[in-house]
Amino acid sequence: MRVISGSKKGRALKAVPGTSTRPTTDKVKESIFNMIGPYFEGGRALDLFAGSGGLGIEALSRGFDHCVFVDREFKAIQTVKANLKTLDLIKSADVYRNDAERALHAAAKRETGFHGIFLDPPYKEQKLKALLSSIDEHQMLEDDGFIVTEHDKGVELPETIGGLVLARQEMYGLTGVSIYRKRGE
Repeated sequence: MRVISGSKKGRALKAVPGTSTRPTTDKVKESIFNMIGPYFEGGRALDLFAGSGGLGIEALSRGFDHCVFVDREFKAIQTVKANLKTLDLIKSADVYRNDAERALHAAAKRETGFHGIFLDPPYKEQKLKALLSSIDEHQMLEDDGFIVTEHDKGVELPETIGGLVLARQEMYGLTGVSIYRKRGE
């Protein structure tokens, strides 16, 4: 695993030890950022199922100002922090060990908005519709922002969820990527 492009291009990322996480492949990560960017001029990102932090770190490397990393696994949090430290990105990040639903609830209470939200939950425990509904309900996505969901290719997501609309969907082998934006954006 490595950073694909931007200020940290080519730098290696540590993977989370064990088999509890499934890192986004470099091919899929590159495709995701080609669909949503590929580069950015600031903004806040949320990497909700952070794992090693690869998606959020890629966002920082490509121009986001700040990223909030959330994962419920202790080993994942340790790995995110190690990767951020190695790449000198600690000051651009907040890292929390928390459940996804609780993290969204906390962000909603703070009225925190994000330009980019990355959702890459474990394939066996997907609650993407509920998470997308919560993000929409609490208006966490900025007007010109995006939500990237990574999921099993067999997962069928609706065209719309509240004020969110499915803007693009691609399949890469067993992996599906769906991108949501605010309706009308």
